[in-house]
Amino acid sequence: MTSSSPVHGPDGGGSRGRGDERLPRPPAFAFPAQTWKEIAYLLANLPVGIVCFVLTLVWLAVGLGLSVTVVGLPLLALGLRFSRLLGRFERNRARALLSVHVDEPSPLPYRPGSGFLSRLWTSLRDPVGWRATLYALIRLPWAVVTFALTLTSLFVAWPVLPWIARGLTHADRAMVRGLLFPSDELERRIAELESDRGTVVDTAAADLRRIERDLHDGAQARLVALAMGLGLAKEKLEEDPEAAAKMVDEAHGEVKLALQELRDLARGIHPAILTDRGLGPALSALSARCTVPVTVTVELPERPAPAIEGIAYFTVSELLQNISKHSGARTAEVDLWRTEDRLLIQVRDDGHGGATTDGGTGLAGLTERLGSVDGLFAVDSPPGGPTSVTAELPWRHRTGSAAGTAVAHSR
Repeated sequence: MTSSSPVHGPDGGGSRGRGDERLPRPPAFAFPAQTWKEIAYLLANLPVGIVCFVLTLVWLAVGLGLSVTVVGLPLLALGLRFSRLLGRFERNRARALLSVHVDEPSPLPYRPGSGFLSRLWTSLRDPVGWRATLYALIRLPWAVVTFALTLTSLFVAWPVLPWIARGLTHADRAMVRGLLFPSDELERRIAELESDRGTVVDTAAADLRRIERDLHDGAQARLVALAMGLGLAKEKLEEDPEAAAKMVDEAHGEVKLALQELRDLARGIHPAILTDRGLGPALSALSARCTVPVTVTVELPERPAPAIEGIAYFTVSELLQNISKHSGARTAEVDLWRTEDRLLIQVRDDGHGGATTDGGTGLAGLTERLGSVDGLFAVDSPPGGPTSVTAELPWRHRTGSAAGTAVAHSR
């Protein structure tokens, strides 16, 4: 027995047809959801651009025009706050329709207890508000172009509209990222520099206290004893010449010890060999005083600035002292070289390892000191060793320095 299957027509009812023929599906919009979002964004550019342009132009013109009066600057500050709100609206619109995720800026950094003028000045210096103002002003011409192209393409260039919309919204994404980004990175960098400045000040104050303490407890005490000894020798010169001669001899010994302590103190401040000959010879002399055999290699095309040179020297000095006291190593190596605009220091030893920058150690102090000049400090010291310490410093040129490669080796 032969039967025929029903064929559904456009009206949804059943009817007889020939064989298995089916009517074609009705036409449908084939664009994905993201394309429709981009088209909506481009078509909304014109009304949004007109409103933002007019409002921004009004407060900017009025504020600048009245800036010579008392009310002008407060109006500018209020206008910048308004621009912040416009920027938030545009970031939300781009996030919803263009999938562009730009973080919200932090609030204005008003200081607690600050007065009206301080808050006004902070508002007028707001980079987020000024960038949002620029965004609102330059968007209107672009909004006219994107609206016209998108609307025209809806009727005469339908097949290529997704590519047109994607290209136009790429420009919108670039403007949002370029002008509506937060200033958190700049604020973070400023906070770091302020912290680093505090570290430098604290380090300098600690060094001054150390020098004062060393002078008071060492050379100054010996010089006071020397002056008293010479005074007693002067009194005994006629009564007991032999005792006076003995006291003068003791004073001579005190003078030698005081001179040696002053030399050591001067070496701790800035060694003469570093000033005269540079890092290669200075580090060779430094390694000669280490209890562990050290190989020093310094390959520099020229000498860096004195401040960087001094920090590099005292960094290596501190690391070699740690090796002598705590590492239990048999050998150590010190390498210095320059890579582009960075001075790199690497100190290695074959000791038992376990070194760390935690717990307020000397390595923690080196981390703070190098961080204060935009440097880096990294320690790789697994238990059982070996230990490798890497430090980076910014390269700064020495005025009038002589070029040349310095390679030094020490025991």
